[in-house]
Amino acid sequence: MLVLGGARQGIALARFLSEQKALVTLNDNRPIEAFADLLNDFAEYHIQTHFGDHPLALLEGLDLLCISGGVPLDLPIVQEAVKRGIPLSNDSQVLFEGLKAKAIGITGSAGKTTTTTMVGEIAKKACGKDQKAWIGGNIGTPLIPFLKEIRSEDIVVLELSSFQLELMTISPAIAAITNITPNHLDRHGTMQAYTAAKAHILTYQKPTDAAILNREDPGAWNLCNMVQGKLISFGLNETNGYLPGTFLRGNSLWIKDGDFEQEICSTDSIHLRGEHNLINALAACATAWAAGFSVQAMQAGIAEVRGIPHRLEFVRRWHGADWYNDSIATAPERTLAAIRSFHEPLVLLLGGRDKHLPWMDFAAEIHSRVDHIILFGEAADLIYNALDAYEQHQFPYTLEKVPTLFEAVQAAAQTIEDGDVVLLSPGGTSYDAFKDFEERGELFRKAVEALE
Repeated sequence: MLVLGGARQGIALARFLSEQKALVTLNDNRPIEAFADLLNDFAEYHIQTHFGDHPLALLEGLDLLCISGGVPLDLPIVQEAVKRGIPLSNDSQVLFEGLKAKAIGITGSAGKTTTTTMVGEIAKKACGKDQKAWIGGNIGTPLIPFLKEIRSEDIVVLELSSFQLELMTISPAIAAITNITPNHLDRHGTMQAYTAAKAHILTYQKPTDAAILNREDPGAWNLCNMVQGKLISFGLNETNGYLPGTFLRGNSLWIKDGDFEQEICSTDSIHLRGEHNLINALAACATAWAAGFSVQAMQAGIAEVRGIPHRLEFVRRWHGADWYNDSIATAPERTLAAIRSFHEPLVLLLGGRDKHLPWMDFAAEIHSRVDHIILFGEAADLIYNALDAYEQHQFPYTLEKVPTLFEAVQAAAQTIEDGDVVLLSPGGTSYDAFKDFEERGELFRKAVEALE
């Protein structure tokens, strides 16, 4: 078996397959030096390795090609494997094939990590004496190493990315889609292909399963005709007729299912900023309802979530300004959601690597919302040109470009005034300069904490 991609998912899968006595090769196009700390571990697991490129010779005698999330399917080695009829898989597919417990799967263009975290906390509160809640997938630790420990009565909550879903031929028994908006078009090419990948979370469900969709997001709601089991919706406005779902009434979250209605909790129980996190909480409660969790578990679980690293994470107050780390925002849409969470004057740090996503709508909305913009990284010129085209060279905010994120922090430190919010919400991926958005967020946090 060949595992393509030596990041978190690929390493966990290679180890698991090796433990199953499979002959495993791990292949990554990064140089061997990037894996120095893992080479001894690979030898212990009897995992063969090849670094630096993807030679087609690795396909000889191969019976399965497993692809990590960050590996594009248009790589020559993947295309050649398809031509040769070699089956494709990934860590999530392998997990589902061996999973005894029913799974809750959550995907979406934005909000899936926060929703998964909320559902995970609710699941922990809902667990009986002999149950355990397992939370993983695209969030935190891959669950594949724990497959033998997960019992049929346990609760499994998984965040699933479009990269994972596009190869999967198994859907979770409970499947939630937070929204579908433009994202990862550098990988999928078109919105149709991206939506089709997301829709795999529903494709293989059974009539006894349940689907949770955002009724106020066209991208997600347009998939309702694919639902084969029970449909549960969520949104800010009350549901029409007998459609089961969650909604906001006054300052409280409510659930309705047929003639049944019940208040879940006050909006004051949600400790995360922004309307988008209110919607995430509604999604989490709708998903929890589909899983049969009690309203009491929902209340306790929602109240438990007080902050998630790199997602509107408060770093510190320095020189009268509050500094926030929203490194997870790798698309303009996510940056807009972050901006809408604040009423204070904003110093916005934008940049990274573009994903072939539209910036003009973004430019229109920030016109009157932002006071200062600092651009950094590979996409700085592209973003500048989009903003300039919209503003016709007459910027209502100050705008500057610097090469790196560290320099952006230093520039922000020279710009701030009392009462400002400095927001890292890049709108682009981290891959121009970092391993992932977590590494980018860590650098931002350290740079801010080092300010004197």
